[in-house]
Amino acid sequence: MYLVTGLGNPGRSYSKTRHNVGFMVVDWMAKEAGRKFAPLGSYALTCTTERNDTTVILAKPQTYMNSSGFATRQLVAHYGVDLPKTLIIYDDLALPLGTIRIRRSGGSSGQKGMQSIITALGTEDVPRLRIGILPEEPPPDDYSDFVLRRFKRKERPILEEVLDRSIAAIDIVLSDGIEQAMSLYN
Repeated sequence: MYLVTGLGNPGRSYSKTRHNVGFMVVDWMAKEAGRKFAPLGSYALTCTTERNDTTVILAKPQTYMNSSGFATRQLVAHYGVDLPKTLIIYDDLALPLGTIRIRRSGGSSGQKGMQSIITALGTEDVPRLRIGILPEEPPPDDYSDFVLRRFKRKERPILEEVLDRSIAAIDIVLSDGIEQAMSLYN
């Protein structure tokens, strides 16, 4: 069993924002599988599917980005998943739009959702897939406002391609392991 958790903020007003690319990835995976998310307590939406002969729990914390740690800790405990069999997907303002990076562990690089998870789980050894959201034109100084903006029309084809590539990378993690995915997609 594998737990794939996309980070984002709940609610329609956030649904297509840069900060919600983690939600977008797991939404596309659920849609591909014909699955619908259902509440797990008040802290997450989840659904279960099969990918590459592996049971995969897709999760979207409902605790808002900066408090993702609480929901992630609850999900790991509820499903009894070992941390090496988890994958956290989130936006990264340090990476150009269209770029993905997979890591087995590491710090948060200032991403507050990932920092919340590291703090709640008590370890940096949490596998993750980071999706770049940095546009060609430098964003304004207020990054907190920028990450809550929607993608521009000209960026949407790049976004769709990176969502597809992210799912392909996740499939490699599931079938061949994170090292293989890192060598193919980083």
